[in-house]
Amino acid sequence: MHMQLVNSDRVIIFDRTDFGPSNISLPNNQCRNDPNDLTLKVDCTAHSVEYDVASNSIRPLNVHTDVWCSSGSAMPDGSLMQTGGFNDGDRNVRVYKPCGDDSCDWQEFDVALRQKRWYATNHILPDGRQIIVGGRGQFSYEFYPKKAGADQSYNLPFLSQTNDPRIENNLYPFVFLNTDGNLFIFANNRAILFDYANGVVVRNYPTIPGGDPRSYPSSGSAVLLPLRDLQGGANVTAEVLVCGGAPKGSFTSANNGNFVGALNTCGRIRITDPNPQWVMETMPLARVMGDMVLLPNGNVLIINGASSGTAGWDIGRNPVLTPLIYRPNNPIGLRFEAQNSSSNSSNVPLNRDLVA
Repeated sequence: MHMQLVNSDRVIIFDRTDFGPSNISLPNNQCRNDPNDLTLKVDCTAHSVEYDVASNSIRPLNVHTDVWCSSGSAMPDGSLMQTGGFNDGDRNVRVYKPCGDDSCDWQEFDVALRQKRWYATNHILPDGRQIIVGGRGQFSYEFYPKKAGADQSYNLPFLSQTNDPRIENNLYPFVFLNTDGNLFIFANNRAILFDYANGVVVRNYPTIPGGDPRSYPSSGSAVLLPLRDLQGGANVTAEVLVCGGAPKGSFTSANNGNFVGALNTCGRIRITDPNPQWVMETMPLARVMGDMVLLPNGNVLIINGASSGTAGWDIGRNPVLTPLIYRPNNPIGLRFEAQNSSSNSSNVPLNRDLVA
């Protein structure tokens, strides 16, 4: 499931179309007619809704193709752009433009991507485009919207280098824009600094200590911590925090009925340092498939997930019901604090978090 707060103070929620009808009907006798859908060729139920936080109400939206394990990001004008997915949606682009009434809905652009993108990652760029990195079987990246001379996909060997045969462990890579304009890309257990404009790897970062995978299906989570010293010009420091995941071999073990305990470690790295090194920390609870959300006060909410197994096909076990707060400015050893039990999470207005 995907969930995004947009600038109309409403939350857009959507999920796959190929698991049969939902419990919410489309309005006015609308139906989605999709001869390529694997489950329902004619579907009169909604697989996306707009949630109005203020009124605690939902409005059905219409996605036309399968958004299962697609990827997306917000655009400069506040629109939500979602790309790829499964089956008939794997090369499509969908755009939701917020409006002041109930007239807005998803717009879909067929075969708008050069490659199929399933389990990819999107990141907005300074020029307003999005870069779309990776996806299942796609060791490449591309840009959208397209512009002259940049409408192709480009090979990224790092993605094939981090691919574990028959397991992958490099899907949904963590991507963050660095202060120098390059991209920090983390997949599996290591990262690069990538000059996307010239297609050049600028730096190879050390492997995270322990070498265990942190990417899907051994899914950890990551955030770019709030930037400090913003008046420092070229000396602004950027730090990335990666938490949780699953030990090597966990995906294979889980598929054989043995659910290995998740990782309880986090790695923090100052990606702007001349000689960057990972600093490891221990969470109070192990977690795979967790979510990390930056809070308005600069702290990090770590929520959801399982304490054993991995992501993918119902092989996570023992849900983690205790959220954590991570305070990045505290000394090591005093940064984690357990919260009351409360699955996706998003900031919403009035200093609240929405968990679904």
